[in-house]
Amino acid sequence: MPKNDNGLTYSFDACSRCKTSCCQDAKPPLSEKRKKIIKEFLEQQKVPIEKPFSKQHYSYPAVDELVFCRLFNKSTGKCLVHPVKTETCRAGPVTFDINFSTKKVEWFLKKTEICAFAAELYRDKAALKSHFEKAKKELVQLILELDSEELRAILKIEEPYTFKIGEDDLPLEIVQKLGLK
Repeated sequence: MPKNDNGLTYSFDACSRCKTSCCQDAKPPLSEKRKKIIKEFLEQQKVPIEKPFSKQHYSYPAVDELVFCRLFNKSTGKCLVHPVKTETCRAGPVTFDINFSTKKVEWFLKKTEICAFAAELYRDKAALKSHFEKAKKELVQLILELDSEELRAILKIEEPYTFKIGEDDLPLEIVQKLGLK
């Protein structure tokens, strides 16, 4: 991604101007591997967060009383674990669904009216292509690492403010995990 004149990343610049917050009421899924990575990062950085994770059908970063991610610093607008943040946060504003009939993972982009970063990507096709490839890798890795019950719970979450931008065959391991033979 290109950098702007302030040395901020392309995504942070767009996200810092956003009127909505992906860090509020999102509850992005976490694999056990990612939880371990985040916990180690918090310890290394000496960031004291008690009980950084929650679980209800699947694991996700814990939230505060206003349903903000506890890993989000509201005063700076930055993620406390940005270098190791969740796969879906890294992939955003790209998201996914699984079509059980076609055995394909379907890729979606958040609509520009709810995501400033999606608007930037939509205008910059080269940036979108680059980000999309990275996002797919992050999300496929997450899908591989989650168990079938967690994955099925995540797939029930509606994301109406998106549009489809592609699809790929599901890796055989995921087809088998979901019993779609």
